[in-house]
Amino acid sequence: MSRIRMALAGAVLGTAVGAVAVATPALAEERACRGTLGAVTLDNVRVPQGATCTLKGTRVKGTLKVERNATLVARGVYVVGNVQAEGAASVSVVGGSVVVGSVQVKQGGAATVESSRINADIQYDANSRYLRANGNRVGGSVQVVGNRGGAQINGNKIKGNLQCKENRPAPTGKANAVGGNKEDQCRGF
Repeated sequence: MSRIRMALAGAVLGTAVGAVAVATPALAEERACRGTLGAVTLDNVRVPQGATCTLKGTRVKGTLKVERNATLVARGVYVVGNVQAEGAASVSVVGGSVVVGSVQVKQGGAATVESSRINADIQYDANSRYLRANGNRVGGSVQVVGNRGGAQINGNKIKGNLQCKENRPAPTGKANAVGGNKEDQCRGF
């Protein structure tokens, strides 16, 4: 009888432990990037403060985050989440890259998004150096607001709006196909 009780207790305990293991969600792993990464698949990528990261054909299943004074060069990447940079020295997303979310560059230096597909928005906000958004397919809007280093916006296909305001000098641009409105400083682009 005691063997049956022990077997039954073991089965109940095993089921309970198994249920806890199944019910616990897996946490996405974050990879710090210093240097160059090639055609690998990662969960989340972070470019640490002051570091330089070059991604070539890399697939990111989560978010690509660029920290203060860091530099990112992303060529031919596929990012399921967003590219987020605050206070970064430079951000480049080029060469047929695909970002399923948005590219958000705020309070930093230079930024370039060229020849890429961004399924949501491109947002350049309060940056101090030259900005480029050229030859992209954008599923949302392009917003260029409060920048101080100049901006160039050429040859994009934008489903949403093209919004530019409070930039000094005013951005330059042409040949943008916009599904929504061309507003303020970008009205003639």
